Amino acid sequence: MSSTNNDAPGRSPESGPPTGEAAILASLQNGLRAIPGSLPIATTLSHIGEHAIGWVTLSAAGAALQPERRTEWMTAGVGAFSAHAASVVVKRIVRRKRPHHPAIKIGVGTPSKMSFPSSHATSTTAFALLAGKATGNPRLAFWVPATLIPAMLASRLTLGVHYPSDVMGGAVLGAASAAAAGRFAPEMFERATAAGLLPGALTTSKDAR
Repeated sequence: MSSTNNDAPGRSPESGPPTGEAAILASLQNGLRAIPGSLPIATTLSHIGEHAIGWVTLSAAGAALQPERRTEWMTAGVGAFSAHAASVVVKRIVRRKRPHHPAIKIGVGTPSKMSFPSSHATSTTAFALLAGKATGNPRLAFWVPATLIPAMLASRLTLGVHYPSDVMGGAVLGAASAAAAGRFAPEMFERATAAGLLPGALTTSKDAR
């Protein structure tokens, strides 16, 4: 996706200083962009999280590298994808427009003009919570979400494509999606494996139960 500027098509002209959440976003963005390397990191995270493709890919890699925890990694992939799908449904219901005040710098293109919730925040939160547990390492179960979720939320503000409430709402929806996937996906995989619909042993490891 190519970077855009404040004169990009679709931005509504506004005069005067930003108010409300737009003012909060403009202030946060200025602070975040002052951090060295924040913009390229935010852009990279944007590409990885687009449509949850990066998270699904990493989940598949985890399943291949840790076959004994294949169900947990597949659950992480399903959780990320379903979280993204849920965010799209909510966006179509809420139909909130993305930030468009000239004081806010837009740093990346977006596939839609709808803002709430942030799909990147939603799928990333679901993936991070489930992938951390999928590793089977208690420290990673904490540090993967503790590192990845704030980084993605901050990146959407850095790029100016979401309001703070968009990313927070996405994180809440992502956490709920992770909980649902963790509850139902393993049983679904086990039944599919028993029925011969999925190859290999996809039973959940005892330490993950």
